[in-house]
This record gives sequence, C-alpha cells and structure tokens, in this order.
Amino acid sequence: MIKLDIVNAVVARASISRTKAEQAVETIFEALKNALGRGQRIELRKFGVFSVRPRKTGIGRNPKTGEEVNIPPGKAVRFKPGKELQGL
Repeated sequence: MIKLDIVNAVVARASISRTKAEQAVETIFEALKNALGRGQRIELRKFGVFSVRPRKTGIGRNPKTGEEVNIPPGKAVRFKPGKELQGL
C-alpha cells in the first residue's frame, strides 16, 4: 500500500474531493513526522505505538573491503503493533 491508496480510501469513505483528501493525509503524516522528530511517543489505539529510541554505537564492516567502520549513535523509530493488529 502506498500513500495514493490511503488517499483513495479517504476519498471513497468520506466522499470528499481528492485534493482535500491529499491535504488531510499529508497533514497527518507531517504531524506524525514532527512529533517523532521531537522524540514524542505516538499511540494510535487499536493500531499500535510509534516511539523513538536511541541507537547504540557499534562497529560494522564494509562488505567489499572487510574494513571496520564505526557506526555513530543515533535514533531509530520503533513500531509496536496493538493487539488487534497482531491478530491478523
């Protein structure tokens, strides 16, 4: 499923124009992205939870040369599905 499929589902379900549906979907995605960027937790009941967790530093290898490469610390977005989503 891609963003266009979500827009089409909103158009069919809400009986609104494609332009308004695109704006609505884009607004939702921007709000989610901004909240995760601030490190906030996003809980969507009956769907799941998105959270940002720190990622450890590590040592990786370049597969081509076998040379060790330092992996810097960072942040990673995690998703934990809700009970209804796990039952699929």
